Amino acid sequence: MSWDATRRLLTDRRALLGGAAALGVGGVLAALSSCGRTEAPVDEQGRVRLRFATDWRAQAEHGGFYMALATGAYEKRGLNVQIIQGGPGVNVPQLLASSAVELGMGSNSFIPLNLAAEGAPVKAVAAFFQKDPQVLIAHPDPKLQTIADLKGRPILLADASVNAFWVWLKAKYGFTDDQVRKYTFNLAPFLADERAVQQGYLTSEPYTIRKEAGFEPKVFLLADEGYPSYATMVLAPNAFARDNAEALRGFIAASAEGWRDYIRGEKAAVAAADALIRKDNPEMTQDVLDQARAALRDNGVVDGGDAALYGLGAMTPDRWQAFFDVTSQAGVYPPNLNWRDAFTDSYLPGRG
Repeated sequence: MSWDATRRLLTDRRALLGGAAALGVGGVLAALSSCGRTEAPVDEQGRVRLRFATDWRAQAEHGGFYMALATGAYEKRGLNVQIIQGGPGVNVPQLLASSAVELGMGSNSFIPLNLAAEGAPVKAVAAFFQKDPQVLIAHPDPKLQTIADLKGRPILLADASVNAFWVWLKAKYGFTDDQVRKYTFNLAPFLADERAVQQGYLTSEPYTIRKEAGFEPKVFLLADEGYPSYATMVLAPNAFARDNAEALRGFIAASAEGWRDYIRGEKAAVAAADALIRKDNPEMTQDVLDQARAALRDNGVVDGGDAALYGLGAMTPDRWQAFFDVTSQAGVYPPNLNWRDAFTDSYLPGRG
């Protein structure tokens, strides 16, 4: 695969989904709160039909959901689940608002908080990435031992990122806006300047650089430095969750089982899930899937953090408050926003 093809395959949803910008659908979603009962339909076999919209084209970052499909984990809980893959122009909150799907994926903690800020009756009900896979990438340099050493260097950031994790970096490390250079998801400016730093995703850009540029980049996973955002969350409208609690609990439990098996299972065991991913997204290649799965596993993205204590999909109020505190102090959200409206742990295994 050529460098351009690999880059197109890997660079993706972060430009569309990462920011703290308003989603513009609060009014539509608010209308859902006035609806009557919203029981999910059932198929001819009596299974509850659930459509789940992901945040981008099928990839390893969605592997646990595809694994649950492949192994029958959803079916054995009485569910008929259809995964609706995302892509350019696909807006998950709008799909929820129009009832085109029952459940959707939230890419980071900004998404549920944005919805809460707009008064939209939608919550995160599970977080299957305990670590947001956002990274900063630098050239190999013995002077760079910690992320704090990046202060003063030019950092290539997408517009959405300036209003997202950059807020946290400035608050924690004293980074300044004069370091920011525009990132257009083209590696050339980074490769041309050995002092440059660029944003990336743990499972994407580092692999592209290693494969096509021929060197091992220095990678700083923001989550390992204390960045408190969750990722790969399940979003559910409040009314739907209320009226389909058993089905929602079954979906979360089956998804947790799928993520466990996808991350920790043998390669042969996940072949069926990878086959479903590649069926939905024919541009995906096995080498990209393999390296992404390894990165998720080796960095504890799925089963580290709160999941190590409370089980896969776990969320805690302390973590949500930590995220809200740093973003509200930076002016992203009003200090009186009820951040608890962004999530609920009522449907997680062992709760409710």
